[in-house]
Amino acid sequence: MGLFSRLYQIRLERGILKDDKASPPSSIVLVLTESDLLDADFSRRLIEFIKWCQEYNINVLTIYISLIDMDLDISGRIYNELQMKITDSLKDVDATINLFTIDGREHYLKTADSRGMLINLSLGYGGKKELTETFKDIMSKIDSGELTPGEIDESVIENNLLIKHEPDLVIRSGGKRLADFLIWQSVYSEMYFTDMSWMNFRKIDLLRAIRDFQKRQRRFGK
Repeated sequence: MGLFSRLYQIRLERGILKDDKASPPSSIVLVLTESDLLDADFSRRLIEFIKWCQEYNINVLTIYISLIDMDLDISGRIYNELQMKITDSLKDVDATINLFTIDGREHYLKTADSRGMLINLSLGYGGKKELTETFKDIMSKIDSGELTPGEIDESVIENNLLIKHEPDLVIRSGGKRLADFLIWQSVYSEMYFTDMSWMNFRKIDLLRAIRDFQKRQRRFGK
């Protein structure tokens, strides 16, 4: 890192830590693609990003990896390889890690040795699929008499979502379009787009995102 970049990073760090009016985000979503995951340097970069988040007390990190539609004959094999790679990448991370697979199943990969970060991993399980399954579950409860149609409200829907966390900040690197991930949960989240590709994403870029978040006036739909 050059001198000016280092000085700028120090300035960002001080601004984040000394801002008495706005705290850093406690929950972040990072949106990636399968091409990011296939990069040879992916594991190292992901571990770095997690450590950066831990430095700034980000308690919940949700990583969404969007997957292109593939032929069914090859999608299973490729998907299993991707799942094994990302699982192996995080085996030494001190965090509680949950994996949400493309078929809407939750797998508890590990529990942190100490109280710390929760990492949610979603491999291709987008918001459309999640909401579809949520409404199916609610309809099933209506059929069984557990619920009546009049009892359905926002809290009922939220309680039936697979992923419960509402992120403060969604980071999309290397693109200008959002994935459909966490359609319901991220409705009041702050969005941060950067042209910087994931494999070139640096600590200073995360600090920029955090500082930008602190400077925004969040209205939560009001």
